[in-house]
Amino acid sequence: MSVRRLADPEFQPEGFTFNRANGAWAKRTIKKYPKGREQSAVIPLLMRAQEQEGWVTRASIEAIADMLDMPYIRALEVATFYTQFQLKPVGTRAHVQVCGTTPCMLRGSEDLMRVCKSRISEEQFQTNSDGTLSWEEVECLGACANAPMVMIFKDTYEDLSPERLEEIIDAFASGKGGKIKPGPQNGRECSEPLSGLTCLTDEKILLKRNRGKAGEKKPAAKNGSAAKPAKTETKAPAEKPAPAKAAAIETKQPTLQDKNRPVAMERPASPDNLRLISGVGPKIEGILHELGIFTFKQVSGWKKAEREWVDGYLKFKGRIEREDWVKQARALSKGVDEYVRVFGKKPR
Repeated sequence: MSVRRLADPEFQPEGFTFNRANGAWAKRTIKKYPKGREQSAVIPLLMRAQEQEGWVTRASIEAIADMLDMPYIRALEVATFYTQFQLKPVGTRAHVQVCGTTPCMLRGSEDLMRVCKSRISEEQFQTNSDGTLSWEEVECLGACANAPMVMIFKDTYEDLSPERLEEIIDAFASGKGGKIKPGPQNGRECSEPLSGLTCLTDEKILLKRNRGKAGEKKPAAKNGSAAKPAKTETKAPAEKPAPAKAAAIETKQPTLQDKNRPVAMERPASPDNLRLISGVGPKIEGILHELGIFTFKQVSGWKKAEREWVDGYLKFKGRIEREDWVKQARALSKGVDEYVRVFGKKPR
């Protein structure tokens, strides 16, 4: 276990306070814990302080300890134990964490570290000349099937080659890191075999089989009396209306010809990274692309009817309104700094 110490006093700011949005978030977070157990909120509060400041300062640790009525030493123990907390200033645009555990090492993580040394700094935790980039070697980041990989803030970039990592570093250095799609960088969607699927290849058959199992009748007990099979037969008709209701609900999904469908556009040369919107993952982003939705500006302009159409088409049950996609997209269309100003944190 490496020794982790706070940054030297010359780097430490005099004080710390959460901004307005993060302060309100912190109060809500503390209330989630039972009375007398509020100190359990120390980890999420430290993480939010790191997202706001870029690293965990001594002042932020002490301020959070005061909020939770806990001794400073207890908060310091947490901050210095978990390597997810950066105790010294790191790159303002990107802090690259390179996985060096066995699967990544076997797949070329040493080459990725050489890229970081040549493009960022020879030593770990040292920023480049303008303070925008830094890097470190870390233990397993949990994407062994997609080795080698790195993590930048909360996003992982997998299936990397040294050349691709150089491109990613250049993008973050120029302030365009948000345009790089996280995840596999070699064409894979998730962790499927590079040679293609060898089983479970027919999705229609799988869906049909699963629906069949859902509608199967339970067989009568082998040792049961003659009356028991009769009871199962009389119950079967009573259960039939349920699938009919489900079918009726499915038919209400909006059609592609509906007048409230958002206006589509041709795929631009550099579509926005819609996955920066909280609630949009790789699968949803793919569906939005199929619908001709590629930019934050499109999403930010959705009227109520259009939002309801997309919500119904995706079967989200109000999720778009709850997560306020329009507000998120409006902020993201102006840049990550605007998103941080509005929501008090960086987009995921």
